[in-house]
Amino acid sequence: MPLWIPVTVSAALFQCWRTAMQQKLRHLLSVNGAGFVRFLYGAPTALVLFIGSLIGTGLAVPQPNAAFLFHCAAGGLLQILATNLLILSFGYRNFAVGTAYSKTETAQSAIVALIVLHEVLKPVSWLGICVGLAGVMTLSLAGRGLRPADLAHATVQPAALAGLGAGLLFAFTTVFIKLANQALTGPSLFVRALFVLVVTNTLQILMQGAYLAWREPRELLKAFSTWRSSSWVGTLSALGSACWFFAFAIAPVALVRSVGQVEIVFTLLFSRFYLKETLKPGDVAGLVLVVCGVLLIVLAS
Repeated sequence: MPLWIPVTVSAALFQCWRTAMQQKLRHLLSVNGAGFVRFLYGAPTALVLFIGSLIGTGLAVPQPNAAFLFHCAAGGLLQILATNLLILSFGYRNFAVGTAYSKTETAQSAIVALIVLHEVLKPVSWLGICVGLAGVMTLSLAGRGLRPADLAHATVQPAALAGLGAGLLFAFTTVFIKLANQALTGPSLFVRALFVLVVTNTLQILMQGAYLAWREPRELLKAFSTWRSSSWVGTLSALGSACWFFAFAIAPVALVRSVGQVEIVFTLLFSRFYLKETLKPGDVAGLVLVVCGVLLIVLAS
């Protein structure tokens, strides 16, 4: 099994766990505040991981350049905006459905990566992406039907628009993160991926922290006062991002995001047992389609 597959599954688990905890913070913090804590408290973990990678490999710190910094800043900003849209989508319906809408990012990533990075996928991989997308839509439209009229109606709902927008911005985020890694030189893709994480995380703290200080100063103070819960969100975020960034460095973006759809499995478990949300019968059919889509992609790899 290629290394990027277990790394991606780990990333999906960390991301789901972090998002579930982040959702609970919405009762304490604003959308920007809840998004900010993942970067603020993720920074120490990211730095420890990076320093550990340098000690373990004996390599020097990669040398940054203008292209690298631009891609980190662009990817970091888009991730902030995407995270805010994702959190907003939760408020319109629930955790599982909000995440499901954002998972259209997989298909969007494939198209963006094809245009920008010229990453060409096998026909079976495209089939897996389509099957997985069908599963996501089944989950998103649980109890609403899948007729054209139902799809059209669901797509214009606030939750759908926020989720789809988050997916598109996450798709561009992954491309910028991969470009940032490619802008560096060095023998270790893992060290480079962690360096991208540390720099991007730092820029995100500066960008969103400055916005909070300007527009929501009370939320900035709350971000520090809720450190007991927020620190876990940040730690899980850093661990997930480290896995994502490394996977992006060693495999095509679309394939990584497609296998990452196993997050839906974790999402349903967290939704049911952690957030105590009621799941609908259609969730099972959607779950099966998502898993089948992931298996097709794994078999094609």
